[in-house]
Parts: sequence; C-alpha cells; structure tokens
Amino acid sequence: MRLIGLDVGSKTVGVAVSDELGYTAQGLEIIPIDESIENFGMRRLKKIVREYDATGFVVGLPKNMNNTIGERGEKSQAYGKRLEEKFGLPVHLIDERLTTVQAERMLIEEGDVRREKREEVIDKLAATLILQNYLDLKRNEEK
Repeated sequence: MRLIGLDVGSKTVGVAVSDELGYTAQGLEIIPIDESIENFGMRRLKKIVREYDATGFVVGLPKNMNNTIGERGEKSQAYGKRLEEKFGLPVHLIDERLTTVQAERMLIEEGDVRREKREEVIDKLAATLILQNYLDLKRNEEK
C-alpha cells in the first residue's frame, strides 16, 4: 500500500509518498501548477503514481477554524475529484488545518533554513505532514 500525499495550493502542489507498509511519509517534490489555465500537474503525478505503484491519494483539505469549508477547501475537493477521474484510485481528504503553520515552525526551528529556502520546501513538508497524519490516524483506528 503506497499512498501519495498532496498539499494543493493555487501555484504549487507539495508531494509526499508513504513507504510500502504505510508507516512513514517522505517528502518528494513540489509540482508547479497554474489553476488559471487549468494546469494541475497531472502529467507529473502520472509519472509519480507509476514510479511508486501508488494505490491512492491523501489530499489535504484546508478548513476554516470554525470547521467550515471555504474557497480553498472547495478547490482541494475539486482537485481530489480530478484525481479520482484521471487515475481511478481512491482519494482520501484529511483536515489539514495548521499543517503549513506547523511546517514553517519546524523549518524555523532548524535555524539554518533561510526564508527563501523555506518557501521552496514548505509545501513538500506540508504534504509530508498531511500524509503522516493520515497514516497515524489509520494505524490508531486499527488498534
């Protein structure tokens, strides 16, 4: 069981992949996208799905702090539907509130990561946190 974790933004998609046993998540890359011209990075994702023999996706669902879904959340849901249609694999949406904040805090605490570098890796780290949270949640449900 290999899952691909995605942190979907308007300009980039952070990508992470699980190990084969579904215990750990590892950041892979950041795919540039452009929603305005409907470039959603599907070509690159197709290569990743093939390379890792993925069995599904975990997409971060940004909710508002009051648990409602705003515009960004709706776009993430639409992205999830696109993935299902394109790949025929299950898509799991998981609440991603504060994962980007958590990712930035982790990078700042490392101390040697400049602001420019943080901006380059934050989406990949957020995707890793989204996927790891999902894997941990599933493992705890099985106990």
